[in-house]
Amino acid sequence: MLQISNISFSIQGVPLFKDASANIPKGHKVGIVGRNGTGKTTLFKLIKKSLTLDLGTIKTPNYFRIGSVEQEAPESNTSLIQTVLSADLEREKLLKEVADCKDAQRITDIYHRLDDIGAYSAKARAASILAGLGFDNDAQLRPCHEFSGGWRMRIALGAVLFSRPDLLLLDEPTNYLDLEGAYWLENFLSKFQNTTLIISHDRELLNKSVNGILHLYDQKLTYFTGNYDQFTSERRAILLQQQSLKKKQETQRLRIQKFVERFRAKASKAKQAQSRLKLLEKMNPINAVTENAAKKFLFPIPEKLPAPLVIIDKGRVGYNKKTILNRLSLRIDADDRIALLGANGEGKSTLSKLIANRLTLMSGEYFATKKLRIGYFAQHQLDELSIGESAYTHILRLKENISETELRNQLASAGFNNDIVDLPVEQLSGGQKARLLLLIATFNAPHILILDEPTNHLDIESREALILALNEYRGAVILVSHDSYLVETVADKFWLVNNGEVIDFVGDMKDYKNYIISAKDRFKKPLKTKITKQIQTEFTNTEKNKTAFSKRQQISKTNLIQLRKKRKEIEKQIENLENERKEIEKQITFSNYYITTPKAEISSTSKRLAGIGSDIDFLEKAWLELSEKIEFIT
Repeated sequence: MLQISNISFSIQGVPLFKDASANIPKGHKVGIVGRNGTGKTTLFKLIKKSLTLDLGTIKTPNYFRIGSVEQEAPESNTSLIQTVLSADLEREKLLKEVADCKDAQRITDIYHRLDDIGAYSAKARAASILAGLGFDNDAQLRPCHEFSGGWRMRIALGAVLFSRPDLLLLDEPTNYLDLEGAYWLENFLSKFQNTTLIISHDRELLNKSVNGILHLYDQKLTYFTGNYDQFTSERRAILLQQQSLKKKQETQRLRIQKFVERFRAKASKAKQAQSRLKLLEKMNPINAVTENAAKKFLFPIPEKLPAPLVIIDKGRVGYNKKTILNRLSLRIDADDRIALLGANGEGKSTLSKLIANRLTLMSGEYFATKKLRIGYFAQHQLDELSIGESAYTHILRLKENISETELRNQLASAGFNNDIVDLPVEQLSGGQKARLLLLIATFNAPHILILDEPTNHLDIESREALILALNEYRGAVILVSHDSYLVETVADKFWLVNNGEVIDFVGDMKDYKNYIISAKDRFKKPLKTKITKQIQTEFTNTEKNKTAFSKRQQISKTNLIQLRKKRKEIEKQIENLENERKEIEKQITFSNYYITTPKAEISSTSKRLAGIGSDIDFLEKAWLELSEKIEFIT
């Protein structure tokens, strides 16, 4: 159990916690929620004792190992798989010890312990975690330094998940994941058995992966059982009840006050008036809990333009002569609400930049209607902001003929009050930078608004305010986001960026989630159709009327026979490996095995057992892929 008892803590005289308490039962998975700046990340630092409490205590069992993503994985030459394996400190220590140990009994104890902690299947487990986070077999063997900061954060996340700490602390883990990674993490955490605390503004993660919510408000901690939706329902009921009690008390106080004022001067009623006055003094006022709503996003209304807004025909785009996306045939109209789906690295941001006219086609046609304005919110915020300049100067550049008063009023309506409006952007919080970029992107009433991960630094209330604004917005929306709740409530059309193409994904977010999570579907080609709106009528050239999607090549009957033959060979290999594994497992269960068997042979057998597990995993994936190909052909 995690016991938080009467804690108080201040930063530079500003109190974040005051006499706050909470108990987290062992094995529970708890989401930590609260407005930005209430102290969620600070609470993690207090639990890890990297900060010292002013008052109170935070206690965990003595044996508890606390794990968190402290920083990026090192830019080392160590491979991803070895970096993750090294996170299990006990396994690493035991493997090093057994290599030099000469005590037969100790060797026996070590191998029994290695068996208890699943050391022989560790590599397969580490590979599975890395695969879930988006690293294929080849990537897992590459050194860490070859990956960018966002991908190294995934490696660090994989390492802490692999280490299976007794208390797992995750601070906004989906911020550096795509939808695929977020769905995988949601599924992983729902099965994770150790105590977990998750700071997150991802509503779906909090609904699917936790069984408790710890709410930070007004320097206090309140624990609610259930997921996020249950928390909001219970919280709303509490607020309504308190408001009702406050209203009743105010009515009673007013009635008593009127009685006292009316009869205080009358001798016959003086005693009763005095009695009621004492009653009034003893009445503790009820302070109804009220939370200020998140500042609204106000997007200006663009004027109407003739359809279509944008057409891309036979498009090919990439960087440095390397093609990223090919055979693009797309059309965007003013009423479109399009979500771009697909794993990181497939080209969603590339497509966003192309539509925004920040990239030019390597070949093909790009058509945009006259007077079209496009607003663009970049995933990497500081790439779009000028260091050293304030929110005021950023907006001033967009419209220099606006008066200072009018400009400051517009900034204030977006949440930039006098205390922050003139600060350099590097001193703004992540949420404030996000709001500034949204203001910049929408300032000139764009006809197409492109949002690439707009919610990374927004709290849940601000995300809901953004959803409301987008649903009221009268231009087209192109959305890239790992927040499935945002995607589901805003988008009505899905484009899947996959294998260098952009195709319609037929279905809703539930279908897409099933496509990602299901092990079988990982090897299935997605259900797809041509982009539904015909672009051919917009062009007169006969060549341009040809579809950009090539037909699948027909696979001969001979190839089908070869695929079936290969699948049977794999089935036989798996069967042989399973039999070999059973024989080894039977051998090592004999009571005197670790005493009578030479150490070199024990080590060799252990490595072979681990290798068999990895080989079977690989062959099973190959079997699934072949089966899907066969099913598709037949």
